[in-house]
Amino acid sequence: MKNVPLYLAGEFVQSQTQDWIDVTDPATNEVIAKAPCTTHAEMEQAIKYAGEVFKTWKEVPVSERARVMLRYQALLKEHHDEIAEILSKETGKTFEDAKGDVWRGIEVVEHAGNVASMMMGETVENVARAVDTHSWIQPLGVCTGITPFNFPAMIPLWMFPMAIACGNTFILKPSEQDPLTPMRLAELFEQAGAPKGVLQVVHGGKEQVDTLLNDPAIKRFRSWALFRLVATFTKPVPAT
Repeated sequence: MKNVPLYLAGEFVQSQTQDWIDVTDPATNEVIAKAPCTTHAEMEQAIKYAGEVFKTWKEVPVSERARVMLRYQALLKEHHDEIAEILSKETGKTFEDAKGDVWRGIEVVEHAGNVASMMMGETVENVARAVDTHSWIQPLGVCTGITPFNFPAMIPLWMFPMAIACGNTFILKPSEQDPLTPMRLAELFEQAGAPKGVLQVVHGGKEQVDTLLNDPAIKRFRSWALFRLVATFTKPVPAT
């Protein structure tokens, strides 16, 4: 049994909380870990740091962000069975079912490696008489994902890779019932070369969720974190 760490400001650290949640193996009801109820100060630290990192991460060229995702998907494939074993133990899924959970997430990370094409804007000339329209796709800022217990690999991987690839930073609050799988995903993400603070992982229950939902610095509560900026330009009307 171990205490599940937080992932704050690019470091895996033990929470200073006094409140812990048992993580059990559903097959035996054995307590295999304890997840912390992240303190308010630690939550504030995560949100503040994510906001600071966003200022520089959004300026990183999209091709460099894509390369992080390409390295990440390679690591996920290399550790596929290991992740599935962790997932199986803390969810009670069969090993084959757990492997499917992991693989569906890997597919989205592969898609995130193609983020450059998804970040392309659009132009429409003469959308109306003497009017041209141009659009840009830009990151929003600090995003968060609050994920359920039933797919602890697939759903986090549906969220933070896409959001981060698009230039956002991300705070993940996985289910307190099976936090070990998401923490392994975070470890591999760091190994892939992700800059410190673009992803942070906190744990807990309703109090921690409410903090994320109510903080004005959080820009979006899921992974579809693109913002389309549309500008309309009016051309001079030719003299008749």
